[in-house]
Formats: sequence, structure tokens, C-alpha cells
Amino acid sequence: MLGKGVVGGGGGTKAPKPSFVSYVRPEEIHTNEKEVTEKEVTLHLLPGEQLLCEASTVLKYVQEDSCQRGIYGKLVCTDFKIAFLGDDDSALDNDETQFKNKVIGENDITLHCVDQIYGVFDEKKKTLFGQLKKYPEKLIIHCKDLRVFHFCLRYTKEEEVKRIVSGIIHHTQAPKLLKRLFLFSYAAAAQNHAATDPRNHTVMFDTLKDWCWELERTKGSVKYKAVSVNEGYKVCERLPAYFVVPTPLPEEDLSRFQGHGIPLWCWSCHNGCALLKMSALPKKEQDDGLSQMQKSFLDGIYKTIHRPPYEIVKTEDLSSNFLSLQDIQTAYSKFKQLFLIDNSTEFWDTDIKWFSLLESSSWLDIIRRCLKKAIEITECLEAQNVNVLLLEENASDLCCLVSSLVQVMMDPHCRTRIGFQSLVQKEWIMGGHSFLDRCNHLRQSDKEEVPVFLLFLDCVWQLVHQHPPAFDFTETYLTVLSDSLYIPIFSTFFFNSPHQKDNVHQRQLSLPLTQSKSSPKRGFFREETDHLIKNLLGKRISKLINSSDELHDNFREFYDSWHSKPTDYHGLLLPHIEGPEIKVWAQRYLRWIPEAQILGGGRAATVSKLLEMMEEVERLQEKIDARPHGQGALLAEAPLLLRGSARLSALFPFALLQRHPSKPVLPTSGWKALGDEEDLAKREDEFVDLGDV
Repeated sequence: MLGKGVVGGGGGTKAPKPSFVSYVRPEEIHTNEKEVTEKEVTLHLLPGEQLLCEASTVLKYVQEDSCQRGIYGKLVCTDFKIAFLGDDDSALDNDETQFKNKVIGENDITLHCVDQIYGVFDEKKKTLFGQLKKYPEKLIIHCKDLRVFHFCLRYTKEEEVKRIVSGIIHHTQAPKLLKRLFLFSYAAAAQNHAATDPRNHTVMFDTLKDWCWELERTKGSVKYKAVSVNEGYKVCERLPAYFVVPTPLPEEDLSRFQGHGIPLWCWSCHNGCALLKMSALPKKEQDDGLSQMQKSFLDGIYKTIHRPPYEIVKTEDLSSNFLSLQDIQTAYSKFKQLFLIDNSTEFWDTDIKWFSLLESSSWLDIIRRCLKKAIEITECLEAQNVNVLLLEENASDLCCLVSSLVQVMMDPHCRTRIGFQSLVQKEWIMGGHSFLDRCNHLRQSDKEEVPVFLLFLDCVWQLVHQHPPAFDFTETYLTVLSDSLYIPIFSTFFFNSPHQKDNVHQRQLSLPLTQSKSSPKRGFFREETDHLIKNLLGKRISKLINSSDELHDNFREFYDSWHSKPTDYHGLLLPHIEGPEIKVWAQRYLRWIPEAQILGGGRAATVSKLLEMMEEVERLQEKIDARPHGQGALLAEAPLLLRGSARLSALFPFALLQRHPSKPVLPTSGWKALGDEEDLAKREDEFVDLGDV
């Protein structure tokens, strides 16, 4: 792993920080093979977790530049994770503490977190899949959380190598059945029903009462109503059991076309305008347009959402002039390669072209486009006082993303931890986002994941990074939330719909596999929405849709006007979206790369030092008050300030530096004159001490 791993999070347990561990080289194991005795290291299993295979005499490399050293131990594979059990626990001291994840250890990889597996044969790196005729001497695992593990199998028994490599490949790459996911074994064995405080809990939106509460909170109950027509999923398996629709809409219309073509309420603005979403009507066998029944149905919907008090509705077709799933998939596939670094040499080799590679990935541009789209919709709701209707094939991908961003920007409640969790539950879980398919948890296709939810979290991080006082949570919360996508003990992110989740439990894990029918290609629902717009909007509504030039002018005026005023962190919140303002989420993407960290720097270190300085000033002031004639002696104590503070990195509370100092190979002579990282740290401390005198 690239950093001395800590997966941190709020409420995490604390454990001693590792100091220098006893590293060995492969040749040292070879020459002293008879002297090596394996220490008994306990494998901690979760309830329902079973050991599948293991291998001894495995070396986990510490990825350094041209130096193949590592930690000796055992590599195991269970039905939940791959784990390396090293013998470095004796090297821990209690001088400093670090945050750790309560479920996943620093050397643990959940099976769902494995992205790619590589083998090294005669110094050549090859992708591993299926049955192998020859087994590698080195194993490299790339993880979806961007960790990289290197294992040396050269001195492991041949039979153990075959078992562990074949086991890891099979349990991470082979297609799975839904009922075989570990989360069901864990749920059956754990039976943990923790009590929740009703005054401080996430709204699950699995009851009619929850939706009514949300309507009252947003003052939308006058124009909209919560309905139970889909209770038991008798109308549509794609929709939740309860949802909200315009009050005049007849309930008999809700059961037509399996829930398609129904305007679903997302959120109401303070001025009475609302954000709605609608899925396209199912495609008919004939290609000559919509049937007369469908046209009549859409005309009724049109009249419903355009009569008072709804009046003007602006439609936003997310299929035509916005992103496609293929865009997101392709961009992230390129983007993540910037952070899957094998060693220091590779890091510095790519450094000179890093920004060009970042730009060519288009990931930051996609983030900018998502934020811009959310601001455009916010402008319609806030400034133009019009309702907005989002259109998408199933209203479960881009609709989830855009509607959630709009609510984070406009609703301060969604910027609290409980409010944000409730928002994710409402728009993503109950909104039917296909987590199972988008994350490819079942490995049912060779395609890479389509990280729509991660894109949303990255967009939220941009807001948190630009306006930290406006949020009740930090970037660490978002990072841990992104990691939870691949931890199969939380059922939140492992189903395609509420119906699928409920049906699994009701039928005792007998639910057959479901496949997503949507295609990731651009315009994958263009034909349906073309008909929908043509019939739903007609010539009358087309007059209400601004031209692109007018829309651009309105957006720019709204955007510039808001940023010209002092920020109200309890009101509307807009991000800066100019090129330099959209940044890389360093804590998530760079946390396992020691070379990318600022030793003793970053926001956490700055806050820590400021707090220590304030405490020291208070103590000095108390002594001055007690000894008014001893100021000179007291001021002499100032250079001692902060010398005993814990060393923090810019990516706290995650990767604490593990790699031994190694000078990077850069096309410049100025770097070597600076010395290694320890010298830089000492100079920094001297600078801080002198500056405080």
C-alpha cells in the first residue's frame, strides 16, 4: 500500500501510530530462510465471515524508488476481504495517535473494492483473469479507493501461490449472484439492531409519514401530496412505495405506463416553486411515435402541471445537451490512472505531464458542467420563480445528481450531516439509482463502473472546499462515504431500487439477478424524450423556454450578482466554477501517495497550530498577570512553541507517511539542493519557531 494506511472517519477508534518498522528484502528471506519463523497473527473475522484461502511467507512491498523492501507476513482471502497479516505490530509506539476505520484495517481490501489484478512474470506486468497456466512471482492489486498493493510470492510455497492467486481472482473477478453478497451473511449473523434517537436520525423516506414531514418542512404541502398507490410495488418496481406528486393529478393516472411519465416532486423552494423529475414513457414496438393513449395521457399531465398554482414549468432534458453515462465512465477511467501509482519513480516520471493528463481526462470539466447545470436550475427557481421539470429515461442517474446538487445549494438543511444523509436517502436510494449496476458489484460485465454517485460527492466537495463554514460536515465525511460504496456490510449502496432490497429480504435471498437495460451511449433515451418533449410541451410551452443566449445572460447575471455580495452561509450557496476554482479532491485521490503530501502542512495542521498558539498565549498571559516583572523570561519560552506538536500531513486523517525518504528524479538541479523531506521538516520547524519569537 502506498501509505501507512489509515482510513479515517468521524467517530473512528484511535490506535497507536507506527514508527519505523522492521523491513526486510526478498534476498534476506532467501538467504536466511531457515531462520525465519512466522509469527502467529490473529485474523479478525466479522460475524458471518469465512476464511477461503491463505498463503504464508508473503512480502508486502513498501513501494519505494528502486528499493524492494517490505513487511513479511501472511496473505489471506475471505468471503469479505483480502487481508495481509504482517508482523509489524511490535513496532508501534504510543507517542502519537492516528484515526482508523472500525471495519477495514490498513492492510484489508474488501472484495468489492478490487479494481484490477496484475501479475509480474519475468519483470513484465500482465493483467490476471480467469484460469492461469502460470502463476506470477509478484501480485499487484489496484483498488477502487485508489490504493495499490504489491505482494512478493517468490518465496511462498507453490501450492499456496496457486490457491491464493486463483482464490483472489475468482472471488473478485467472477460474476456473482446477488444472494451471495457478503452483506446477507453479515446481516444474518450480526443481528444488530441499534436504537436510534428519533430526535436526531436520518429520514429514510420508507413511510408516508416521512414524505409528509418533508412536504411540511419545505412548505410544499399546498400544491403537492404524498401518495401510497405504489405500496407493495404493485404499480412500478422502479419507484419507491411512497412518493409525492402534484395535488390535482388523479391517482388512477399514476398506475398507467408503469409509473413513467409522472411528474415526481423532489423539493419546494421558499417562494413556492418546485423541482420535479419525470422518466420517459416506455418505448413502443412501433416507431411511428406515441400512441393516442400516450398522447392523451401526456396532454392531461401537461394541463395538470400548467394550471394554477403551478403555471410556468421549465423543462430540462438531461439527455440532449448534457452528459451521458459514457462521458462519465470514460473520463473517470482516465482520471483514476493519475493516482494508481506503483512507486516513487512512476510518480515523478508523470509529474512533468500531470496537468496535461488531468486536463485530457475531462473529469474536472465534467464536475464544472454539473455545477453549472445546478446553478442554472437554481436561477430558474430562485430568480425566475418558475418550476423546473427534469427529464431522463428512468430519472435515476443524472436526475439524482442534479436535483441533489440543487438542494445542497438552496437548502441549508441539506448541508447538515443528518440533512445530507436524508437527501442521499431520498434522491438516490428511494430515487432508484442503480448502485448495483453502476458500481458493477456483481461483475456482470467487463465494463468499468460508472461512478455517478462519486461524481456527486466530488461536486459537493467543491462546495465544501470553497465554503467550509456552510457545512456541518467535513471532506473526511465525504471521503469515508465514498469508501462505503465498496464495503458490503451496509446495504445502502448495494441495490438498484427499494423494491429489489425489500424483495430480497422477503423472499429470503431468492431474488433473481436483474440487469440494467439502459445503454451508456450518448442519447440512450433520446428517441423517447424527443416524443415526450414534443407532446408534453407543444408550441405553447416552447415560448416559455429561453433561447440559449438569453439563458446564458440570465445565468451570468445571477452568478455574478451572488458572488458580488457577502456570503450568507445559512442561505443560498453557489460555487465558483471558473477553471482554476475546480480542484482535485486531494484527500480522496492523493491520500495514499506520500510524495503528494505536504509534511506538516494542510488545513488540519494549520488549525492545530493555531489552537496550540492560542493556548500558549493564554498560558503566557496568565503567567504575565501573576508575575508582572518577569516578562523577559517568559518571552524566552516562546521559541518552544509547537515543538511538541504531532506531525500532521496535508491529507490528515488518512495517509501518514510510510515510505522511507527518497530523492525524486526531476529534470532540475534545484530540488536536490533542498535535501530530503526530513531536512525540509526541520527547516519548517526552525522557520515556525523563529517566526514566533
